[in-house]
Amino acid sequence: MRSDSGPAGPQQDAAAEVLGALVQTSYAVVDAVAAIAARHRLSLTLWRVIAILRDRTPMMSDLAEHLGLDRSTITGLVDRAATRGLLVKTGDPLDRRSVRVRLTAAGQDLARTCAAELSEALSPVLRRLSTSEQEHLGQLLDALDVTG
Repeated sequence: MRSDSGPAGPQQDAAAEVLGALVQTSYAVVDAVAAIAARHRLSLTLWRVIAILRDRTPMMSDLAEHLGLDRSTITGLVDRAATRGLLVKTGDPLDRRSVRVRLTAAGQDLARTCAAELSEALSPVLRRLSTSEQEHLGQLLDALDVTG
């Protein structure tokens, strides 16, 4: 059924173009991440955990909430990664009931390796932009704040 609102205006056309470009770009990024994760025997969820843990030591419950996982799922994921020597669980000195999780040295090394491989995989795409365009793109993506 056709709406009587008339044809899409220029603003809707621009938004559709941006959305299309954003979706296509996200596919390229996900493909690169998936290939690198597979090379290192990581699920995409474990990749996200490792990326999160690069600069913080969250409580398991906060990590589960951030990833949209239930506690039993995050516990299994963390336990399997701990068996591989990638991360460890530690007690929270302020709350003995809470458990924090952090990367081991091997986990940090893997995080650095994966980040370097991703940078290498995506650099041909980014090189199409000038330095100022890359900075502007970063600002625009930050403004979208998809994590918050």
